[in-house]
Amino acid sequence: MSVEEALKLAEEKGFDLVLVAEQSTPPVCRLMNYGKFTYEKKKQVRDQKKKQHKQKNKEIKFHANIDSHDYLIKINRIKHFLGNGCRVKVSLFFRGRELRNTEKGMELMAQVKNDIENLGVVDSQPKMVGRNIGMHIVPISHK
Repeated sequence: MSVEEALKLAEEKGFDLVLVAEQSTPPVCRLMNYGKFTYEKKKQVRDQKKKQHKQKNKEIKFHANIDSHDYLIKINRIKHFLGNGCRVKVSLFFRGRELRNTEKGMELMAQVKNDIENLGVVDSQPKMVGRNIGMHIVPISHK
């Protein structure tokens, strides 16, 4: 059908003439209410965004000579974050002469891994970067 006939038909029925496939021979057009079509597309995208779950990142900082009570508080905080579905970055900082005993820091990171093994999985193993040791823990999904 010619373009003029299609436009006339669309105008009679109260629709818009929308070009669907321009590259094909002959070009393909469609009769539709274009305003309603765009509204439904936007609504569909908005609903998809509502259903998405964004991954939140949290960070817990330790020092090499941490007291046992402070350690337990921070471990409970990590467990709370993992329970809520957040990723946790565990950082251990060395000050001054503490840098001589990096193996003590690695032991502390291993202890953290053991304490949270039922709630999370270590995403990146502990590694030394400058004066810090860092590792990432992701929650175990229970689907």
